[in-house]
Amino acid sequence: MTKINIAVIGLGYVGLPLAIEFGKKYKVLGFDINRSRIEELNSLNDRTNEADCKSLKYVIEISKSELNKGLIFSDNFEELRNYNVFIVTVPTPIDQFKAPDLRPLLKATEMVGKVLKKGDIIIYESTVYPGCTEEECVPILERYSGLKFNHDFFCGYSPERINPGDKVNTLTKIIKVTSGSTPEIAEVVDTLYRSIIEAGTHKAPSIKVAEASKAIENAQRDVNISFVNELALIFDRMGIDTNDVLEAASTKWNFLKYKPGLVGGHCIGVDPYYLAHKAESLGYYPQVILSGRRVNDYMGFFIANKLVKLLIAKNHIISKTRILILGITFKENCPDIRNSKVVDIYTELLQFGMNVDVYDPHANADEVKDEYQIELVEKVKKKYDAILLAVSHSEFLIIDFKKISNGLNTVIFDTKAFLNKEIVDARL
Repeated sequence: MTKINIAVIGLGYVGLPLAIEFGKKYKVLGFDINRSRIEELNSLNDRTNEADCKSLKYVIEISKSELNKGLIFSDNFEELRNYNVFIVTVPTPIDQFKAPDLRPLLKATEMVGKVLKKGDIIIYESTVYPGCTEEECVPILERYSGLKFNHDFFCGYSPERINPGDKVNTLTKIIKVTSGSTPEIAEVVDTLYRSIIEAGTHKAPSIKVAEASKAIENAQRDVNISFVNELALIFDRMGIDTNDVLEAASTKWNFLKYKPGLVGGHCIGVDPYYLAHKAESLGYYPQVILSGRRVNDYMGFFIANKLVKLLIAKNHIISKTRILILGITFKENCPDIRNSKVVDIYTELLQFGMNVDVYDPHANADEVKDEYQIELVEKVKKKYDAILLAVSHSEFLIIDFKKISNGLNTVIFDTKAFLNKEIVDARL
């Protein structure tokens, strides 16, 4: 492949930073089916806050003066025909039954298949189960292109490692796993990513190994957090502060200091189900992975019920209480609301008949309403019977809790051990 022209399909948290970095060295098309997203990016506005606006402006500007570099955005499917490397970065969520929802991935694959030419390479970054690229995507590419895999076109897999909101461990600073459908293509894919990844790359021996590496990264973290969450459930019954226990235990040099909490987001709360799905299709029913998931999925219910008990202890009439939840994004200091487990708390509290407000200065109110049917409050003005800190946004440190509390009778529940311990009634 003498001249590389790259089309990045899907311009979310993963695709946009990738398109920008590649745009500094190659001709790149940033493609998304969402026209408003394209208009937003052409206006140098990124709602995910993942893009460096200076870099975004730079790669857009050089596309106007150089033929072989720069980034343009489009939602026009026909423009994909001008590119020979397709990088697919669309979401791979789970459905209501916690099974992999491959519809966005397969739809994107079908679209690429319609414009595929001899010699083209398709690289997937979307999280999948081991074997998905070759078993699910390749047949679609062959069907819609009329071309033969590993003869006319080739595939690669390079799992994304974007950490939303992290301004230190950014795309180029994290080692990238790469792979290809033949040894020669694996080298092409690895060389391509090496050209932008400062931290270097790791070339996996096969696509399936690369897919599996992504699945276990987050499954391992999920299991570790579930252990600490289970400790929180046990220590709560003992009247022990879990965070005090962890502080003591972490004085040992080899103790892994995970913290209890909600486990949502686009990766940790989803990827284990992809791995479990594949295992079950092969006749093995995973115990550790799914037991960890059950514990972590239970935490929203536990937190809501713990708050109710705290309110009862202060003689509140539950159906008349006014509750403020601080934060709805899946993690601190970022606007990402995907698979937010704060919603579990909100839903459970509503079932108790409580009046619940949610405040989050990072979340997009329209997105929250569309996704979860929750109206965010713009400012915290009222007084509340209970304040539950669910996400540790830095802005919450400067809130004057006395102004929004109904005196000493207000319950303050800190699920992140983030606030001054002296002002809270309980921590997770």
